[in-house]
Parts: sequence; C-alpha cells; structure tokens
Amino acid sequence: MARRGDKTGRSGAGQRRRGGPRLRKGAGDEKKPASRTAISPAGALGGRSSGKAAPKRKSSRRTRGRRGRAGGSGARRSVLRRLLSGIAVVGVWGLIALIAVLAYFSYTLPDVERVADSGRKPGIFLNDVDGNPVLAKGDLYGDPVDVARLPPYVPRAIVAIEDRRFYEHDGIDPIGLARALWVNIVEGGVRQGGSTITQQLAKNVFLTPERSIERKIREALLAFWLEWRYDKNHIISLYLNRVYFGSGAYGIDAAARRFFSKPAGEVDLWEAAVLAGLLKAPSRLSPVVNPAGAGERGRLVLRAMADAGFISAEQAENAAASTLRTSTEPDGRGYFADWVLAQVDRRMGLVDRDLRIATTFDPGLQRIAAETAAAALAGRSNPSQVALVAMSPDGAVRAMVGGRDYGASQFNRATQAVRQPGSAFKLFVYMAALERGLHPDDIVTDARVDVGGWAPRNFDGRFRGSVTMREAFAQSLNAAAVRLADRAGRARVAEAARRLGIASELAGDLTIALGSSGVRLIELTGAYAAFANGGAGVIPYGVQEIAGVFQRTGTGAGEAVAPGVVASMNDLLMAVVTEGTGKAARLADRPAAGKTGTSQSFRDAFFVGFTGNLVAGVWVGNDDGAPMDEVTGGGLPARIWHDFMTAAHEGAPVRPIPGIGSRKAPYPFRPRITGSAGARPDPSNDP
Repeated sequence: MARRGDKTGRSGAGQRRRGGPRLRKGAGDEKKPASRTAISPAGALGGRSSGKAAPKRKSSRRTRGRRGRAGGSGARRSVLRRLLSGIAVVGVWGLIALIAVLAYFSYTLPDVERVADSGRKPGIFLNDVDGNPVLAKGDLYGDPVDVARLPPYVPRAIVAIEDRRFYEHDGIDPIGLARALWVNIVEGGVRQGGSTITQQLAKNVFLTPERSIERKIREALLAFWLEWRYDKNHIISLYLNRVYFGSGAYGIDAAARRFFSKPAGEVDLWEAAVLAGLLKAPSRLSPVVNPAGAGERGRLVLRAMADAGFISAEQAENAAASTLRTSTEPDGRGYFADWVLAQVDRRMGLVDRDLRIATTFDPGLQRIAAETAAAALAGRSNPSQVALVAMSPDGAVRAMVGGRDYGASQFNRATQAVRQPGSAFKLFVYMAALERGLHPDDIVTDARVDVGGWAPRNFDGRFRGSVTMREAFAQSLNAAAVRLADRAGRARVAEAARRLGIASELAGDLTIALGSSGVRLIELTGAYAAFANGGAGVIPYGVQEIAGVFQRTGTGAGEAVAPGVVASMNDLLMAVVTEGTGKAARLADRPAAGKTGTSQSFRDAFFVGFTGNLVAGVWVGNDDGAPMDEVTGGGLPARIWHDFMTAAHEGAPVRPIPGIGSRKAPYPFRPRITGSAGARPDPSNDP
C-alpha cells in the first residue's frame, strides 16, 4: 500500500505540477519555492522535513556556483562577440572607404601609357656655322636610351645610390622605407629618402613637386601601376631618359653630352658614377660649377656599387683615382646663345616642338675672342668688364663676348648695354659731311668752339688750327667734328646713323657729334660693317635657318651708302689705324680700318674696325659707369682688337678694303670750312 501510496503521491504531485498553472494563475503563486521543489523527484519523496534536506540544499549551492561561473563566462563571450562585431563593422566600412579613395585617385590618375613623352618640353638645338651641334640653351633632352644598350655600370650606378632593392620590390619598398626612417632617426635629420626609382619616375613624369598626402597617394598608385605595366628594364630606361641631371639636361644622354661631350653609351665607370651622384642635388653638385663636390659624390657612388657587388673594390678604387674632365662652354658662348634665342622668340613666340637652328656661330673665332678678352683683363679690376662682337661684312655674327664671366653675369654687354661711344660716333658725322660733298683732303678748322656755353676740347687740350678732314678724323679732333656736324646738319648726322642701323635714342643737339648718345656695341659694329662690304646696310644676325620654319634669303637693307662715300670714308678710317689714334690696332699682314672712341671721364672706351674679311667691335668699362684709369679707345680696346684680329686672320686670304686703291668718285665742289679760335660754328658757310 505504501508503494502504491508513494506512487500515488508521486502521481499526485505530478498532477499538481501539471495542473497548477492552469488552476492558479496568481502572481504570488508564481514566486513560491514549491514550484522549484515540485520538479525535483527527491523533494517529492522526502519533503522539506526529511533529514536529507540539508545535503540537497548544498547541492543546490554548487549548482548555483556552476551556473554563476557559466553566466560570467557567457558575459565575457558576449562582450568579445560585440567587440569583434564592432571591429568587423568598422573594418567593412574602412574597406569601403579605402576602395572609394583608391577608386577616386585611380580615376584621377594620368594616362600611364603616356609615360614616354608626358611633360617633355620642346628642345632647342643650335648648330654652328659648319652644322655641328655644339650649342644648346634651355632644357636639353638627349636621345632616348635603352638600358640594354648602355654599359652595365651605368644603370647599376643609379640603382646602387638611389634604390638598391629596385629589382626586388614592386614599386614600393617597405624595407627601404624603414631603413631610411631608422637612418634619419639615428642621424638626427633627413639623410636618406624612401622613394624608389619607380616612385621617382611617377613623380618626375606625372606629378607636381608639391608635398601633400594626395600627391603621395597618387605617387604610390602610379608606382604600382608602372610596375604592373612594364618590366624593370623598361622602367629604369624610362627613368634614365626623364630624370633631371642639372644644367638644363633631362635624361642621361643629354647629361653625358652636356658634361662630357659624348653620348651616354660612351661614358666610362667614373663618369657614370659622377652622373649618378648628380641626382641628389643637380645644381649644387654640377661638375662644371662644383667639380670637387661632384667628384666626392661620385666616389660615394663607387663605394655603394662595390657594397652592392656591382663592381669590385679594386674597380671602385681605380675609377675614383680618375681625373674629372668636363666639357665647359667657353666664356661668351652663352651670350651668343641667349641673343639667338631672343631672336627666335621674337620670330616664333611659344615653341611647341623641337627646333634645330643653323646659326652663324664660329667656335674657332669664339675661342679666340674669349681667350683674348680674358687675357686683356687678367689681373685687372678697373676696367672690370669687356665686350667683343665679330661679324662677317654682311652682318653674320661669328663670335660674341658679352662680359668677363657668363657664369657670374648673364647680362650681355655686347647686345644690351647702352654706352656712350665717344669719337667712334664721328663715323656718322664725317659720312654726312661727305654726302654733302666734302672730300677727305678738304680743310677744316680745329679751334675753340662754343655752343651755348658748351666748349669741347681735344684730348690733349691743344687745337691744331687748319687741318684736312683726314687729319682731323685720324687724330679725333673734337672741335673740328662739332664744326662738321653743324655744317652737315644735326638732322643729317642722325639720319645717317639711323640708315646704318643705330636704333638707340640720339641727342638732338651738337653733342651728338662727340658720341654723347648711348648705343649698343652690336649696332655700332653693324654700322661699320656697311663700309666693309661696300655700302650695303647691315642688320646683324645669328640665325641662318630654322629647320622647316625659316630660311634666310637676304642679308640687309640694300645699299645704304654710295660707293664714292664708302671709298672716302674708308680712306679716313684707314688713316686712323696707320697714323692716328688707332695705331695700336694696325695689322702686320693686311690693311685695316677703324675708329677709336672714349667717353667723358674715361667711363667707356671703344674700338670698332674691319678688314676685307671681318668686322669687330670692342668695349671696355665698368657696369656702374665708374671712370677708368685713363683708358682710351686707342689703348686697351685697340690692343684687344689687334690681338683678336691677328689670330682670327691666321691663314685667311688678304681681301682689299672697298674703295681703297680705286679712283675716287668726283665731287661737285670741295669747300673749305673756315673759322677762328673762339668763333661759334658759322652756318652761313654752308654752300
């Protein structure tokens, strides 16, 4: 019965458990602990009063402990899940943002297919009179080179000093970047850069020099793109063709030609190391400007090549012992090139393609001109400057020295400086007088003359009285020249100067007779050239042809001076050299003609003259107009002219000076200009 009762009790308890919730739904009943006991078989058998109730409670505490520990672990897992979920969300959005940024910058990248010509400026090549390409100004781009056709040490020198892991990375070099960062931290400054050759190519060809995050992103993307598109040899070939080496040279071939006068394929190991070293600081390390700095950097490149295993230590040592020989432009060549390019600019404006220009430049005459000018001023500080221009009788400029040192000053004193020519301007006074009918043997008066309080004197302070025009011109007598200018008319003197190419502003009074108006050496020399060629007007020029654009067909403005006037004027000009103020310019083996000129207070000194072959003008002075130590046109300038012309004519045939030796043209009258000491010029003496 007890068993059945037990079963019945158990069954009843089960019924109450199952039925409880249906019959009693009070809130209080839901909180009773019996509901917990009711589901326990042990509780149903023993009840709360059973002696084994305590152990059951202990078991309950253990269960709650296990449940508590399980709950804490679950909470931690929940936090971890939330953290990981948050990281995943941020990562997804970050990835989306990165993709968007990369897409944007990729969309705005330049066309990588244009890498071979992007950003290339037009090149201008100046050839000399014989067609040899010896002159270049502005940016110079050499012939494209393929690294496979270069000596292997050429690209290796670049790689060793610029990007030693070039053949190992994919455009960006994290190892090299970390190494550069560490070196910079240790050295306490920027000692190494982390950019690869591919990055430098991307920056140099496609991007601006600005420092910004945007540019660095584009640089990195372009580097990856270039590495994906081209192989390593192609990339380094592109780099060598585009990188700047200084002195206007872009690309290794241009640099080799500019600094060593040879193509890139012919440079030796030492020259290759020097060229590679230029990339760090092209202007500061130029072998022309700073040969010591270029040499030291070249030795550093050789050591880097040896460290990288590209060459042996012995090869590096032997190459480092070489002498650095560069091809420097003679002083004055840059002046000529600047002048020619200015002419091209006026004729063509903006240049959008390569130009090859045939010039009138004669490198042999240029060398003589530069050496002569340098020797004349060696050890001198006053005068401090010199200019020389030489041209053929038709105005083709063959040589030009625009100053003492082109590197120190690019101001061209032969074409830009406006200086007082002094008595060298008397050419136009006597020309105007001859055109009025006077003759070299006619008598003029050299006596004191006063023009509104202006009373010019001769160099030695003495007056000669009555002299021939020839003597007055040969001895450069000032009072006689003023009288002749007044006789011929100031307007005619100015017109004669204009007709022969003087474009500078001219004085409107009689001071014009003594060269008070400033002129440029090149225009004054061009005016004298008319008498060297028989009377044709001359416009000095330096461009003979621009390939496919321009071909010179004429040389000047036609006849500017009548043959009879040319003959008489050349008679006067020769007298200056044979018996007058220009005797220092006299040549031993051929006739020469010319005129001296000295401005007031010895601020300027000129000699301009010619033979039947060549015309040359020389000026010496100071840029600030400071007086020289009694330097006259018949002194230092005449000696420079003599030395230059002597060397320039070596082996040249002797050509006569136009009109000399021929019969003089008849003149309708030969009036004598009269006057006495102290008298003003008398216009009533005009015929």
